[in-house]
Amino acid sequence: MSSERAPLSADAVLASSADAVVGIDSERRVTVWNPAAERMFGWRENEVLGRELPIIPAELTAEHGAVLEQVRSGSPLAVFTRRVRKDGAVIDVRINTSCARDREGAHIGWVQTLSPWNEVQVQSAAMERARLVRRLTDVVADINADLSLKSVLDRISGSLTELTGADAGGFVLLNEDRVELVSLTDLSENLHGYSAPLETSLFGELLRSGKSVLLANDDTRTLDDLVWADLPGLHTIALCVSNVHGRPYGALYALYSQRRVGHVELELLELLAAHAGVAIGNAMAYEELNLQRVHEQAVSDSSADGIAVLDFGGRVRKWNRSAVELTGYPVEAVEGRHPPFPLPASHGEPVKHQLKDGRWLEILMARIPRTHEWVVDFRDITAQKALETEQEFFLATTGHELRTPITVIQGYATTLMRKWDRLSAEAQREAVGTIAERSATLSALVDRLRLGSDVARGELDVKRVRFDLRELLRRSVTAFTPLSERHDMTLEAEGELTRAVGDPLATGIIMDQLLDNAIKFSPEGGTVRVSARVEGDHVTVLVDDEGLGVVPGDEDRIFDRFVQSGVRGDRRGFGGLGLGLYIVRQLAREQGGEVTAHRRERGTRMRLTLPRHGDGPTGTAAAASEEQAPGRVPGQADGGGGEVSPEPSLPPVPPARVSHRQPPPQETSNSTKAAEALPRQRSGRRGAGRRP
Repeated sequence: MSSERAPLSADAVLASSADAVVGIDSERRVTVWNPAAERMFGWRENEVLGRELPIIPAELTAEHGAVLEQVRSGSPLAVFTRRVRKDGAVIDVRINTSCARDREGAHIGWVQTLSPWNEVQVQSAAMERARLVRRLTDVVADINADLSLKSVLDRISGSLTELTGADAGGFVLLNEDRVELVSLTDLSENLHGYSAPLETSLFGELLRSGKSVLLANDDTRTLDDLVWADLPGLHTIALCVSNVHGRPYGALYALYSQRRVGHVELELLELLAAHAGVAIGNAMAYEELNLQRVHEQAVSDSSADGIAVLDFGGRVRKWNRSAVELTGYPVEAVEGRHPPFPLPASHGEPVKHQLKDGRWLEILMARIPRTHEWVVDFRDITAQKALETEQEFFLATTGHELRTPITVIQGYATTLMRKWDRLSAEAQREAVGTIAERSATLSALVDRLRLGSDVARGELDVKRVRFDLRELLRRSVTAFTPLSERHDMTLEAEGELTRAVGDPLATGIIMDQLLDNAIKFSPEGGTVRVSARVEGDHVTVLVDDEGLGVVPGDEDRIFDRFVQSGVRGDRRGFGGLGLGLYIVRQLAREQGGEVTAHRRERGTRMRLTLPRHGDGPTGTAAAASEEQAPGRVPGQADGGGGEVSPEPSLPPVPPARVSHRQPPPQETSNSTKAAEALPRQRSGRRGAGRRP
């Protein structure tokens, strides 16, 4: 009797196979691992099932993925390659890979059969791989030779066709939810800059799959709706993700219209994409560094301070625009050399240095610990140094000006206290009169200091009313006429001067100072000519003398604080604090006018302008200004165009010390009274289609 035999099962076939058989699902996890696989590679079945294949060397990961992708989209494939054992030994194998499908024909995974190589096959495959490695190395070196991002992308696209044998190619950039074709080769330039939604693109499909390579051909889908269809005869598209710093940056597209694509080409595409990511990352870092340098340079050049960067040896590496302007040295003259000024100690006190052209610099220095460089910051302090010099002169002059009247007062007071009974009544009256006179001079001096301080703080508040300028000038000239036997004073007034707009008290102080200076700085005497006339919307007052004149270049400087208008150098021979013209200009400007100085062939011309009240359109503005003037006393100007007379205390009389002839003591303080009459305020015034 014959016995019935059991049918041959798939498990029995796998168990008895001499070759290693491995099953891989669509997620690339091991589902089959036969005994021959255990013997060949050393891993037991329970160690590999449900996991990714552990036998693939790291450098051949791209090859493995390329083989699986090609087989999924085409026919079975045999490759000669290497795999690694559990003990770390590398063995040469031949791998036959085929696609596993379900009963409906859908792809569900792969089946691989692995067997040892013979020596001839090993040598042949090794030589081919060495050739491909050299080719890839040359391509990568060429890509990395450029650090411009655009150039790198163009080099990648150009190398793509050379390395993979593609008929055309391109690089698509990922930009949030869209993709843009930024580089291409052997395609129409019209496609450059083409953009499409990521969701409907092949790139989006690749990202959703979680794989690094995607192979699309006309056997598995239609390619006619893709932008790449502009390539005649297109039948296959291979694309691979290019990651930069671990994140998808773009994708390489290899297009085939005549040639066929194999697993080697796919492997090279993936390797190129990986190297492209590195090259793009380097180019991006370089461009970011350049951008940072540009920003730093822009900040440095926009600084008003001179900025220099020195190396460890103290030699200039960077020299900004302000450094050139402050020192006069161009970058070429200082780069690689020590700076043209002394340096302070590290983080020490700043150094003040005067350049050959007279300019003063304040120099500070700090160290950059990470780079061992030094940053030197220097600024122009010429004006500050000049102010310090003027302040020193002011203190010396003020002490000198105060000492004389105080000494006289103290001397006479002491004499009266000790010798009162021995002095005659006339001598007593003379001593008391001298004390009163010198006290008035001292009071005027202190008031001048206080007025200068108010001007500096912007706390002057003058009125803007209509007044009779002709009458004010007449009184000023009349008051100054007897003060010097060496000077002749004249007045010429033309036009409607009754329509001047301003503050009569402030204008009186201005005329005091201008006439005072005209006499003071005309020690040899001469004519002081005062003239006034109407010029458009303004009235102009000119004070001409025949004195020393303004030092050339000082026409505007004499209006600064602590500067005298006659000469430079030792100015004590003329007396004064150097505040007069500073106060004059501020008083004029508070009234809407101006004071300027002009050199004459002999002497100086001082020019005062004030607004004029008119009846036409230009006069309307002056009237509005008058109505809005701060500190105005109601009723000072009538609404019907009537004139406002100067206040009774107006007649301006200068301090007694101006001339050789002393004015009566009771007139000496009129200017002081006028100054005191100026009100003060504490607020201050200062002025679609297809898809890739």
